[in-house]
Amino acid sequence: MVYITEDLVRRRSEHNECEIFSLEEVSLHQQDIERIEHLDRWCRDLRILYLQNNLVPRMENLGRLKKLEYLNLALNNIEVIENLEGCESLQKLDLTVNFIGLLSSVESLRHNVHLTELFLVGNPCADFQGYRQYVVAALPQLKWLDGTEISRSERIRASQGLGEVRRRVRQQEEEHLRRRAEEKEEEHLRRRAEEKEEEHLRRRAEEKEEEQQRRRAEEERGEGTRRKLKEDEDRREKEFWNTPCSFTPESRLEAHRHLEEKRRAKEK
Repeated sequence: MVYITEDLVRRRSEHNECEIFSLEEVSLHQQDIERIEHLDRWCRDLRILYLQNNLVPRMENLGRLKKLEYLNLALNNIEVIENLEGCESLQKLDLTVNFIGLLSSVESLRHNVHLTELFLVGNPCADFQGYRQYVVAALPQLKWLDGTEISRSERIRASQGLGEVRRRVRQQEEEHLRRRAEEKEEEHLRRRAEEKEEEHLRRRAEEKEEEQQRRRAEEERGEGTRRKLKEDEDRREKEFWNTPCSFTPESRLEAHRHLEEKRRAKEK
C-alpha cells in the first residue's frame, strides 16, 4: 500500500520552497496512493488539491481543510461521497470516473454551501434514470454539473416530481448494491481459487524437489555401491594375481577360467 508521506509532499511542493505547512496547492496525481492521510495536519492552508489517477477507495481525513476550494479525485476507486462537511470553502469537486453507485450520497454535500461545480460523469450513478434531476434538486447551491450549466428553469423542473425520482433512484441503488455484492463474492471466490492453485503449485514444486533430492541420494548411494564393488573386485583381482602358487596344469586352468569369467562379465 502506498501512503502519503512527508517526503512525497515536500518533493511535490518545490514551488513553495519545499515548505509544506504553508502550502496552498499540491499535486499528488499518479502516485498509486491508496489512502488519504496527514494532509489535514501538515497542510492546513491548502486551497487546491490534485489527487486524480490514484487508487483511493475512500474520501477521508479531509474535513479539517477549511480553506480547500478545489478537490480533484477523478480516476480513483471511490464508491461513496462522504466526509467533506468540514471543507467549508469547497467550490469545485471532481469525482469523474470513480465507482460511485450511491447517488443519494451527494446529499452529504448540502453542507458545502459554496460548492458550485460538481463532476460525476463516468460513475455508475451517472447512468441512473433521473440522475441529473436528482442531483440538481438535492444540491440547490450547484451552478454546474458535469460541465453543463444548471439553468433556473431546470432547477424548477428538477424540484417537480422529486418524490418519484427519489423512489426510482433508491431502486437503482439497491440493484447496484446487489450487483456489487455479487462482484465482491465472485472476486472473493476467484482469489480463493488462485490461492488454492498457488498452494497446489507450491506443494508440487516441493514434491518435485524432494523427489529430485531422493533420486540424487539414491544415485549417490548407487555410485557408492558401484565404487565399493569395483574396489572389492580390484582387490580380489590383485590378490588372485599376487598370491604365490605353483606353476601347474591346475593353476594354468584356474587362471584361464578367471580371465574367462572377467571377459563374460565385461560383455554382459
